[in-house]
Amino acid sequence: MNNLQTENNEVILGVDTHLDVHVGAVINSSGNLLGTRAVSVSSHGYLDLLEWAESLGKLKQAGVEGTGTYGAGLCRFLTSRGIVIIEVNRPDRSNRRRQGKSDPLNAGNAARAVHSGTATATPKKQHGACEAIRIISVARRSAVKAKTQAMNQIRGILVSGPQDIRELVWKTKPHDCAKACIEMISSDSSDLLESMTETLKLLGQRWLILFIELALLDKKLDKLTNEHCKQLRTRMGVGPYTAGILVTVAGDNPERLRNEAALAALCGVNPLPLPASSGKTIRHRLNRGGIRDANNALWTIALVRARSDPRTRLYVARRTAEGLTTKEIYRCLKRYIVRELYPLILSDLKRINFSGLT
Repeated sequence: MNNLQTENNEVILGVDTHLDVHVGAVINSSGNLLGTRAVSVSSHGYLDLLEWAESLGKLKQAGVEGTGTYGAGLCRFLTSRGIVIIEVNRPDRSNRRRQGKSDPLNAGNAARAVHSGTATATPKKQHGACEAIRIISVARRSAVKAKTQAMNQIRGILVSGPQDIRELVWKTKPHDCAKACIEMISSDSSDLLESMTETLKLLGQRWLILFIELALLDKKLDKLTNEHCKQLRTRMGVGPYTAGILVTVAGDNPERLRNEAALAALCGVNPLPLPASSGKTIRHRLNRGGIRDANNALWTIALVRARSDPRTRLYVARRTAEGLTTKEIYRCLKRYIVRELYPLILSDLKRINFSGLT
């Protein structure tokens, strides 16, 4: 009888997270809504939400939306208090159209997703070496885009600019072109040439600053991946950037990856059991989901191996003779690469956790 009362007294917290305010909803073991509460995104707000939820019953589980973004701080707080966190996806659009949308409704749906067993995902932890690598990778990715954009703008201005300036500044190598833009001196006082000279100097300076920034980020990323991804870095085609992307997908808690199929699904390379055949073409539907940066990292590894690895080159030749297209071959290679790298990723992450780095 006491056990039954304890079970009946258990409650589940659901949270719809936002930048400034989190909205929580608590349901009982029967799925009935007990109440909702909005709190500020702060330590005081987290404590207020926890104390309110515990005042309604025995709290063991919480379903949280956006565990890797707006809800990251709340997840860390609740985890430190012994609450099991379940990651909840955004509501299905068809259900949202039928039921409506509001923050309290979303919070209640998050709690019911945990109660019904629809939501079972373990959120990725963000407090260790993988998170450090992810932060460096984020900065590097934006620096690469900005650097490429700056050089494209320089080229675009020079293409339509006066011929004498183009012959003076246009260089084949981007580094030489950026330096030439900075060193350019215009003796003409017209508004057009003055604006062009100043703009090219600024863009050249921007490119060189980003060039130096990228060198520092690459050095830091190489150091971190060599230190924390030793086995992964020994494999053919796996460099600092691709290794960093793959361990970031796995996260600092490797137990969330139950098998290699889970990692393949996160990378968007698992074949879907849905036919998409037509006429003489027999194939399955492609997986357009997953983390696209991880999918691109696997494609990069496959590309390097197809060019330089004798075993992979033999495989490509054999599959080409069987009639597969290049895209189909690379899809197969990416799945095989996940199978090869999965135990190495787990081994590296477990070694990090065992050494107490996270």
